[in-house]
Amino acid sequence: MSETRVEIPPLVATAHGTVRGAVERGVTVFRGIPYAAPPVGARRFRAPEPPEPWVGVRDALTFGPTAPKRGYAPPLDRLLPDPEVAGDGCLNLNVWTPDAGAHGLPVLVWVHGGSLLHGSSAVPLYDGTAFARDGVVLVSVNYRLGVEGFGVLPDAPANRGLLDQLAALEWVRDNIAAFGGDPERVTVAGESAGAVGVGALLAAPRSAGLFRRAVLQSGTPTALPPEAGRRTTELIARRLGVPATAAALAAVDPELLLEAQTRVTGGGSPLTGGNSFQLVVDGTLLPRDPARALLEGAGHGVGLLMGANTEEYRLWFVPSGVTRRLGRLGLRLALRRLGVPRATLRTYRGNRPRATPGELLGALATDLLLRVPLNRLADSRAAGRAATHVYEFGWPSPVHGLGACHGLEIAFVFDTLDRPEAVALTGPGAPRELADAMHRAWVRFVASGDPGWPSWDATRPVMAFGPGAPSVVRAPRQDELDGWDPYRG
Repeated sequence: MSETRVEIPPLVATAHGTVRGAVERGVTVFRGIPYAAPPVGARRFRAPEPPEPWVGVRDALTFGPTAPKRGYAPPLDRLLPDPEVAGDGCLNLNVWTPDAGAHGLPVLVWVHGGSLLHGSSAVPLYDGTAFARDGVVLVSVNYRLGVEGFGVLPDAPANRGLLDQLAALEWVRDNIAAFGGDPERVTVAGESAGAVGVGALLAAPRSAGLFRRAVLQSGTPTALPPEAGRRTTELIARRLGVPATAAALAAVDPELLLEAQTRVTGGGSPLTGGNSFQLVVDGTLLPRDPARALLEGAGHGVGLLMGANTEEYRLWFVPSGVTRRLGRLGLRLALRRLGVPRATLRTYRGNRPRATPGELLGALATDLLLRVPLNRLADSRAAGRAATHVYEFGWPSPVHGLGACHGLEIAFVFDTLDRPEAVALTGPGAPRELADAMHRAWVRFVASGDPGWPSWDATRPVMAFGPGAPSVVRAPRQDELDGWDPYRG
């Protein structure tokens, strides 16, 4: 007579109370654990504060509330999942662990992207099962978005969403051992706006000692002077007819605030520009421009894995029709606004003889915003104390001609190609062997600091992930990078 095995719900004692998780597909999962108090009422525009301790056992079985936001506008809403979970306590995180009773496991903390307006830890592509299956404790975090997280206000601390990310890392330091993780073996990773935040934390003095390694996927550290970063906040306040202060905005109905925010920030993209939220040099968390700080040595003791996708621009240019509609005059005007050297344009055009003006603009903008600064950062770290590894993701999605677009690599990194939300972007039949290779590289980097290819040096080795078998390429498209040498932004 066979015995029926009953799974005992796992319990873990954190610094603020005990949480109950669940065993799913062979790993243990805890969702919606608060790492800070709900940012509502008097806390709405403050720096994050510790959560209130609780008595008894708190169920951590479902994703916690997401930050106030609106979904992506069409047509991106069909390609990028952005679930919403109602509630006030958006400063929460999730933990996937191979074994809550283990000791010393490597930890990966994931910071989602979304232009500081969208996204959450509940996005299905960020499921941490595969990382836990392969011996890594995966933590994914929510943080405040939009004007509540990044609006520049005279009566509130700046970069509140980044302060939230810092608070989540402090929670990991103080609690992750109870989930089997090693607080001395933490890697923090982010994609797009998440990578911008990770890069800023890499440069921030306050984050010293909170992580040993970092991953930047399709994002580089940037921050504006406060006066430049204030514009979007002021436009939102003007639309609402209130002063651009925390006191005034806190009195506005949250739905009206979201509506004004959506109208002010709509119509642009990370490549084409428009009103947006950005990190700012606030003199405290970010005492100086993080990009300059990293180039001058900040974070050089932290191992770094970073890269971008070959055709980042296609996520915005193809669905919106820019690649099809833009003509030669529009290309000239855009390049004049960006200050692109004529010789650089000639090099790109020579390498892409069949490219449309929109495709040329996209390739130039992708490299200007991502590939060039990533290469410069890697060069600055070549003699640093910790290794730097660079990748390029080039597998082209057949969906709507998106190619190797922004965000496509995420399902490969997390090994979540089987999720319907991944298929919407990759199409059916995405190469499993490429996901195996990419996920394995991230696991290796988190565990040891070596993803499996040479670290950056004068030969500029880049691991190219698809199409075809992953392979190391030395100084890819160096003629294009050389064309940006005179460019100083």
